[in-house]
Amino acid sequence: MNVYHFKTLTLIMLFCSLCANGSNLSNDAKDRGINETCYSYLAQIEKSYNVNGLNITFAHPQNPSVLPSLHVSSQRYNNGSSSFSATLIPEGEYCYLSTVIVTAINNQSCSEIAQIKAKNENLQLSSYADGTYIILTPTDNSYQTILTASGENACTMTEARMMWPGR
Repeated sequence: MNVYHFKTLTLIMLFCSLCANGSNLSNDAKDRGINETCYSYLAQIEKSYNVNGLNITFAHPQNPSVLPSLHVSSQRYNNGSSSFSATLIPEGEYCYLSTVIVTAINNQSCSEIAQIKAKNENLQLSSYADGTYIILTPTDNSYQTILTASGENACTMTEARMMWPGR
């Protein structure tokens, strides 16, 4: 009899985990009842950054549509990992948002990454502490990326952005 209960419980847990892993950040946000404008922005950002991983959503239990929410996704790659975070702040028909993306790259130096990104995206480079930190800035200052050396052939890349759409 215990084996029957164990198998049943295992199947139920498997189905629940499949549902949880199949969801995305914007769907989690919508299910939590966040502001419709914020939901729309999160869905667009999620698509443009190709956010796909293990997701966590924090929203106020009583007033999710009027109070800020936090959305986090973590993804693993064959040469590192990344974490995406978005804070959504509703204000009437508007929604302010900030995003942070941290990517750990295990097989490429910060100098190599900086040169590739600067050339492809027309970014200004600023180097500090003998190249331990490199800041990449676009001409419009819409975001900044900090590259931090984490070994001879490893780098952590942090991109931060704040947006005030419609204002």
